[in-house]
Amino acid sequence: MKKNYDFSDGVRGLVVPPDSTKTRITIRIDNDILDWFRAKVNEQGGGNYQTMINQALRSCIQEKPLKELIREAVREELSNLKPVV
Repeated sequence: MKKNYDFSDGVRGLVVPPDSTKTRITIRIDNDILDWFRAKVNEQGGGNYQTMINQALRSCIQEKPLKELIREAVREELSNLKPVV
């Protein structure tokens, strides 16, 4: 190790700039929910629990509404029925 270091050319700030597609917010999440996501990340051998939460939220907003899913299931079942003679 050197006795003295020269930081005169140093630049303040983040080493890696933040992702421009994401926004930093403050949110309150129940402890048990946060613990569950952290445990899942550990079970998978590492990763980022925040990314996992983001993926879970994305899948929720992209799913079809329950009413539409039920209609599709009923239509499928009705189309599979054989006529009774």
